[in-house]
This record gives sequence, C-alpha cells and structure tokens, in this order.
Amino acid sequence: MEVSITDISDIEKEIQIQTTAEELVPLIEEAYKRNQQKIEIKGFRKGKAPLDLIRRIYGESIEYSELDAIASDVYRQIIKERGIQPIGEPVLTDIDYKRGESLFFKVKYEIKPIIELREYKGIAVEKIIHKITDQEIEDEILHIRKSNSTMQEAETAIDDEHIVTADLQQLDESGIPLIGRRNNDARIYLSSETIYPEIKEALQNVKIGETRKVRIKRDNEEHQHNENLEITAKKIERVILPDFTDDFINKITKEKTKTVSEFQTQLKSDIEEFWSDKTERRFIDTLINEIVQRHDFNVPDTLVKSILDSFVEDIKNRNPNKKLPQDFEEDKFRENNRTYAIFQAKWFLIRERIIEAEKISVEEIDLERLAETEASKVGIEKDRLYQFYKSSNSVKEKIITDKLLRFLKEHAVISEKVTEDFF
Repeated sequence: MEVSITDISDIEKEIQIQTTAEELVPLIEEAYKRNQQKIEIKGFRKGKAPLDLIRRIYGESIEYSELDAIASDVYRQIIKERGIQPIGEPVLTDIDYKRGESLFFKVKYEIKPIIELREYKGIAVEKIIHKITDQEIEDEILHIRKSNSTMQEAETAIDDEHIVTADLQQLDESGIPLIGRRNNDARIYLSSETIYPEIKEALQNVKIGETRKVRIKRDNEEHQHNENLEITAKKIERVILPDFTDDFINKITKEKTKTVSEFQTQLKSDIEEFWSDKTERRFIDTLINEIVQRHDFNVPDTLVKSILDSFVEDIKNRNPNKKLPQDFEEDKFRENNRTYAIFQAKWFLIRERIIEAEKISVEEIDLERLAETEASKVGIEKDRLYQFYKSSNSVKEKIITDKLLRFLKEHAVISEKVTEDFF
C-alpha cells in the first residue's frame, strides 16, 4: 500500500492512498457480507444466498457502491497505524477504482495545530472593583418598593409616579396623521428611565382626554431625524409605593427577615456578592483575552464549526419546543459569531497546552474535598457523592478548569482599580 501525505497548511493535510488488488480482497469480502443480509435471490431465503452467487450477479455493483466505505476503512486503518489524530470528519476529495487491480483515493483532514506556548505567566492585568454606594442600596430599595406598588386611578399626572395609558399617533411635518403609524393603549410610566425625556416633559400634569404634541429627536447610526407625535391620555394611574417598614419587610420575605435594618444588611451583602462575582468574571475574561492575544496560530475550521454548532444548539434548548425561532437567521448568526467562535477555539487549544505544560490534573483528594463540601448541600452521603464524582467527566473537567484559573491568577501581576462606576 502506497501512502503519501501533503501539507495543505499547518492544520490541513491531504493523504493519498494507493492499494493493490490483493490488499482490497478482505475489504471487498466484508462488503459482500454486509450486502448479503439484504439481498434476495430466487431459490434462497433473504440473506442466505451464497457469496459466490452474489459475487457473480451483483459483484461489480456492490464493489462500486461500497467504495466510500472501503476507502474510509483503509483511511482509518492507516491513521491508526501512523498515530495521526485528525479532528472532525475527513473529506473524500478523489477516488479512482480499477476493479480487480487497484484503488486510489485522496482524503483531506484537519489536525490540531502545534502550539508553542508564549507568555501566560506574569501578565499584567487591571482588576476593576466596583465600590458600592449608599445611593445604590437606596435605588435597589426603591426598585423593590416599585415592584410591590399598587395603583389608584387619577384625573391628572401631577408627578412622575403616574402611569399614563395613551394612544400615540405619528404625524408628518405638517401635522397630518401618518396612516399605519398609530400605537394604541401604550402604558407610559413617567419615572421610567427608558422613556424619551420629551415625552416625559409633554405629559407633565396631563389630564384624562387631553392631547399633547411632542417632537422627538432620534439618533440612528448614520443620521439624526425628528419624529412628531400626538399623545392622547386615556387613563391615568397613580403609583402608590408601600412604606419601607418592618411589616413590609416581613411580607416580601415571608417573615424570613424581621426588620428594616436586617433587610438592609442582607441587601448590601447580596449586592456585594453580585459585584464580587461580576468583578471576578470580568477579571478572568480580561486575563484570558490577554493570553489569547499573545498566541498567533491558525484554528481548524472543524473546531470553529463545532463551537458555532453549540451556540445554535443552546438557542434551541432555550426555546420551549427545542427548535430555533421561526425568524432566526442561522447563517447570519453564524457569520456574526464566527470571530468569537475562533477566539473560543484558540483558548480551548491554548488551555490544553497550559494544562499539559503545568501538569494540572485531578487528584483523588480533589474529588474527596468536593464531595465533602457538596454532600450537605445536595443531601447525599459523602461516599456516594465521591463515587459519582469519580465517574463524572464533567465534574473532573470543572476541577481542572478551577485549578487552571487559580494557577493563572496566582501567576498574574494584578493591579486593582476601585470605582463607583457600573460596568
């Protein structure tokens, strides 16, 4: 058997294979046996016709129909013998079969790139830490009160704590209503930060049945244009916020928290935990980005496609029927997310090399500690949980990831920047 491998690139190869008639004999015999089960010849039960008879009647047809399978078997045998580790599915690019003489074919395949590890220790990274303010806690308390508010019908919107139900009619520059540009029964909460300030100002002290006109400046990516609206108030509701008292706290926490002071302390702790988690995720993302930027290599398209497939599958799983939304443009989605998928593929390959270089692995003690920590949380005995973890690849993968990130953080040069800004 003659074999030659051509380098198309550092990650794409093409293997050319030429076999003799003698080398093909056992493979063709297997092809006959596979087809024997479904061939029916008069005088014999289905699947029981002799191979010699099948060979005489259907030999040529079977051999040509099985060429792809035969070529695949030969290809897999060769890459196994040579220790080649392709990723993804190979592509048969050419095949030439001379019955009774030889089989020649070409297969393209991809391999992981050989990555020379560059800088991944001693990287300078700024860690931005959000400082929680009293105003932030007060804003969250106000949000909680608003989400537990009640409504009372009113005649006039005397302040921002009112919801105006109105019909919105778009007008042209001369003040004539535009056909098909009407929005009925729109609910406008005057204290909302998302409404246009022009609308908020126009509806100050508006009464039921009153019509106000407003001109809004809209900024698009390429230009700015004005929009003229006629707003007719149909209903006005006053938003009544509950008093922030111990009774209110008891009600919303179902008596888990007793006092305002206790609730404020817990709320501050929750906000701190939220920002701590967000800060850590942002720091890790920044560190990984710095590492990836220091490594320049080609990424196998097979790996990129696999990551994009996982993105699409995730969208399916988030829908109740496990299908893509009807208006989902998959090709456009893949194109828009390709750069990010390439980044993820690079990090996956770099991550593997760092784990290998630093000899990061899962030890028995890691599984034991995890089982001891999680046993009381999940209500399962430590020993049973430990046995489960020993057989769980996903648990082992998480331990490896945690160890890797801990290693990278320990070897980074971290500077902290404290800010009250949100990010």
